[in-house]
Amino acid sequence: MSQPLSLSRAAQLLGVTRAVLQKHIAAGELPSHDGTVTSDDLLKLYPDLQLEDSGAFERITKIREEAFGKRIRERLLPNQEVLAQRLASQSEELEEVRRTLAHYHDLIEALREKIDGMAPAPAAEQLAVLGRFIDEGLAGVLASEEPTDRVAVMDNMLRVMTAQVKVRPSGHEFFVEGNETILQGALRAGLAPSYGCGNGNCGLCKARIVSGRTQQTRPTDYPLSAGERAQGYALLCSHTAVSDLVIEMLEAHAPDDIPQQEIVAHVRSIAPLADDIRLLHLQTPRTHRLRFLAGQRVALSVTGSTSNFRGEYPVASCPCDDRNLLFHIHRPADEGERDAFAERLFAGALKPNDPVSLFGPFGNFVLKQDSPRDLVFVACDTGFAPVKSLVEHAVASDQPGLIRLVWAATRSEGHYLANQCRAWADALETFSFVTLAAADAATAGSAAAERVLGEDELAHRDVYVVGPAAFVAAAERVLKAGGLPAGQLAVEVL
Repeated sequence: MSQPLSLSRAAQLLGVTRAVLQKHIAAGELPSHDGTVTSDDLLKLYPDLQLEDSGAFERITKIREEAFGKRIRERLLPNQEVLAQRLASQSEELEEVRRTLAHYHDLIEALREKIDGMAPAPAAEQLAVLGRFIDEGLAGVLASEEPTDRVAVMDNMLRVMTAQVKVRPSGHEFFVEGNETILQGALRAGLAPSYGCGNGNCGLCKARIVSGRTQQTRPTDYPLSAGERAQGYALLCSHTAVSDLVIEMLEAHAPDDIPQQEIVAHVRSIAPLADDIRLLHLQTPRTHRLRFLAGQRVALSVTGSTSNFRGEYPVASCPCDDRNLLFHIHRPADEGERDAFAERLFAGALKPNDPVSLFGPFGNFVLKQDSPRDLVFVACDTGFAPVKSLVEHAVASDQPGLIRLVWAATRSEGHYLANQCRAWADALETFSFVTLAAADAATAGSAAAERVLGEDELAHRDVYVVGPAAFVAAAERVLKAGGLPAGQLAVEVL
């Protein structure tokens, strides 16, 4: 019997993105009704689907191969109590199905007896035919050897490992995997929920559980009132999902929804990306994480210094990992363009574990909320830093469209993370990129914009341009002259 599945659950089972399934639906290859697809239609589209094909099952295999290492087990498997509750929940559903089938069986038996008692002579033959029809139907059901629905089996197994969460009023969906909290699941899926400490102290991640069951897995010092508990409120940072949930949760939809924060982080590592670029990895305290939207900037300064060693940089990592923040620090060849923080970094004055103050986030170079259009990123040199954050966020949040990157360079090491782009292209069906080189920023901007205009479906794309002022001005001029609507263009000058 075919089983209806939400698009999110179907994508999880197949190990693909929602965007891939939406492409099949748009092409008429996969029937869809009210946002659901059936297991039969999935098997027609993916006839060779096996349990091990699913991305989630690959993760389970990884657990086995790594001998249930502690870190893997804690990340991917629920704790024993939650696992037992999820199994119990599925057992209850199975028992309910069995009870329903038993009632239908009893109803048919009662109908058969009724027919036997209503057999007057003229209609006896017709009633006998009806009786035989019911008998044969029951026998056919009981003796049925219909093959097992492989998708339904996979779904039942994965529901032990993961719980699906639907968010009101946005309609967003995400999965809580293994032993993670609801908040961690939302962040990993690219959502921007309201939260603060992430450790059960501030209460900012408070949300109402509309339906489903949760379990507290982490301690909390924040006291919910009796009224809040009666209305179903819980702290998302300290609870996991036992069953599928529907929750009412505050989300940030624009930069103005994110408060500015001041945090003292510590240097985790410093590594060269090119002769004039360093990868700075900062880690925030567990009790004070940075909330930001992909594409935003923060100000960095050397903590405790009497001098103003300060610089402002875009975050080059996904908001889904709010503790580990990456920055691509560039040291311009022109001394007049250098900032004090970069000079300090390149001079070797910053070491692992040194404190660094963060203030922010700033900027409006963020993805347009819920836009159905494809994404095109046009970057020059270290303009790739915010693009990296935006691409990772788009992938985490399962953006519906295609993702295209045009990366221009004005120096020999300008494509300093081309391997990252190749890895995305290999792993993601929806991502593609092209690189180009130019003698100066203005020429690079015009060339990159012309490359975008040379592709079809411009009206169905949101274009994000980032880089030096001359690059952005040239690209913006060419794109607007080429007919790109102003509402589909976002720019950022670095």
